[in-house]
Amino acid sequence: MKERTLSVSVSVIILTLALIIGAVCLPAPAAQAKDNITIGFSMALTGKYSPNAAGQMEAYQLWEELVNKKGGLYIKKYGKKLPVKLVYYDDKSSADTAVRIYEKLLSVDKVDLVLSPCTTVIHFAIAPLAAKYKVPIVGSTAASMKLRKIKNPYFWFVSNAMPDRQMRALVDLLKHLKIKDVAVIYAQELFPREQLEYLEPYLKEGGFNVLLNKDYPVGEKDLTTLLTEIKGKKPEAVIALCYPGGSFTVTAQAQEVGLNPKFLFELIGPAVPVFGPKFGKATEGITMMGEWSIHVTWQGAKEYLEGYRAKFNKNPDVCNSIDGYESCQVLEQAIEKTASLDREKIRDYIANNEFSTIVGPVSFTGSENRKTSSKILQWQNGEIDIVWPLHDATAKILYPKPPWPKK
Repeated sequence: MKERTLSVSVSVIILTLALIIGAVCLPAPAAQAKDNITIGFSMALTGKYSPNAAGQMEAYQLWEELVNKKGGLYIKKYGKKLPVKLVYYDDKSSADTAVRIYEKLLSVDKVDLVLSPCTTVIHFAIAPLAAKYKVPIVGSTAASMKLRKIKNPYFWFVSNAMPDRQMRALVDLLKHLKIKDVAVIYAQELFPREQLEYLEPYLKEGGFNVLLNKDYPVGEKDLTTLLTEIKGKKPEAVIALCYPGGSFTVTAQAQEVGLNPKFLFELIGPAVPVFGPKFGKATEGITMMGEWSIHVTWQGAKEYLEGYRAKFNKNPDVCNSIDGYESCQVLEQAIEKTASLDREKIRDYIANNEFSTIVGPVSFTGSENRKTSSKILQWQNGEIDIVWPLHDATAKILYPKPPWPKK
């Protein structure tokens, strides 16, 4: 009986040891299968910001297509490349709606990462969610001095159109052209007003004669009275700090009232894709903010231009679509370099490295991209070129602006 008990005990011990050794030697369980990288965002597909958002949305869609044509992005955890899948909703140009969408994307849809929405106002609204969910957000179509004050280690913005730098570039160009008499109009909205805050002291410092400085409501359809008043003062330069709707109104009604200054700057609008086809030869000489020209040779610019033309049968706008694609490039390179979807690893990489993009090198000081310069662009011969600063220029400035074409 004792011998049998001993024999059984030895057998149990041997079996137990075998099970332990077998468990140790078993391969680690594979990572849960994953078919794609989900990247979410809201976009102003309708509402007052929708003209601005069109180019940005197209840039996101093109980026998704180009990444997936290359097989996707390699993620070490899964041992393979994964395609990108965009998940998006219409925020209807509403900041409150955008916040709800990002909450849904991160808490319900549980997307891997996010891209940014359109316009400065909506960026402000969703920025706190980056810290709340510890998800990196590379802002695109946003530029505000207040963004510098956001102490958010998960939020950056690629735009080089910060009001202080953008207006410094504009005033430096006016000095270069030896312009003295200017008139300024601006839309009653955050971004134009912030530009004005820096334009006014720069003009004063430069000794310019400001013949008129007036605002108008966003969405105003009749600016003929204001433009006629400007015409009567005969300024050399007219500076319109406007959104796309305002730029269409200014361009059309300036022709109607016969206002034809030697220099015309329209902040946002002349860069949107439909501006050129709508105004044709009347675009000649109009200047604007922007970051790009089809003639640049920066990283990925040729692939982007060819891809955009093939997909949308037109040239990209040189502002919103560029910002959108640039932010995608930053996120893409951070994923590639970390080979990970880990938000902390991606956050650390974005904060501490330089990126090659279609607008040149990008790196962040705090939340701001200070690597690339603010630029002034101009319509010339049916295309948009960079004319300032000179070291980035793709064409010489056309000055004075030609008279409006006869109808």
